[in-house]
Amino acid sequence: MLAPAFFVTALLYAAVGFGGGSTYSALLVLAKVDFHAIPVVSLLCNLVVVTLGSWRFAKAGEIDWRRTWPLFTLSVPLAWVGGRIAVGQLLFVGLLAASLIVAGLAMLWRREPLPDVIHRDLTWREPVIGGVLGLLAGIVGIGGGIFLAPALHLMRWGGAKAIAGTCAMFILVNSIAGLAGQLAKSGAETIGGVVASHWLLFPAVAVGGLAGSMIGSTRLKARHLAVLTAILVLYVGGQLAVRFVTMLSAAA
Repeated sequence: MLAPAFFVTALLYAAVGFGGGSTYSALLVLAKVDFHAIPVVSLLCNLVVVTLGSWRFAKAGEIDWRRTWPLFTLSVPLAWVGGRIAVGQLLFVGLLAASLIVAGLAMLWRREPLPDVIHRDLTWREPVIGGVLGLLAGIVGIGGGIFLAPALHLMRWGGAKAIAGTCAMFILVNSIAGLAGQLAKSGAETIGGVVASHWLLFPAVAVGGLAGSMIGSTRLKARHLAVLTAILVLYVGGQLAVRFVTMLSAAA
C-alpha cells in the first residue's frame, strides 16, 4: 500500500523541484517500518527522483556553481555526520514531525522570487544555512531542499529557476552524503536488505518523479503545485505529530 503513496509524493515533489524524502520518511513511520531502515529507504528514493532533475537543471545552465558551492561546503560533511548519529525512535519521530510542519508552513508563506537574474552577493549565511540543514537532513534521512528553498526565497537569494536548480543539487549531494553516513553507522550490508524489502517503492518514485518533472515543466502554475505539496506535507506532518504525542504519552 505504500507504493501508491510514494508515487503521489514523488509526483508532487518533483513537480516543484524537490525529492520528497521528508514525506517518504513520515509515510514509513506511519506504516510502522523499522525506523532504523527509514533513512536509507528515504535517501535512496530521494536519489532516484532528484538525479534526473539535477541533470536537467545542470544541462540547461540553471545552476550557478560559483554561487551554489558555498552551500555545500558545510552541508555535505555535516549530512554525513548527521547520518552517523544514532537517535532514538521518539526523537527521530519528533524531529521529523516538526520538520514537516515547519516546511509545509514555509511553502505556504514565501515571498515572490526575483526574476531569473541573480544580483545578490555571497555572504557568510550560505555556508551556515547549508551546514545546519545538512546536519538535520543527515539525521532525519532527507535531502534538505524543502527547507533550503523557503530560506533562499526569504533571503531574495535569486530567481525561481536558480533556486530550484540549486535546491535539486543540494538534495542530491546531501542525500549521497547522508546515505554514506547511514551505511557507515549500520553497515553496507544494510542496503541490500532494505532494497530487497522495499524494492517496489523505487520504481514507484521513479515513475512519479518523471511524471512530476513533466507536469512541472508545463503551464501549470508553480504556485498552485507548491500549495498542493504543502497541503500534503502538513497533512502527513500532522499525522506524524499525533503519532509522536501517542508515543510520548506511552513513554511517560
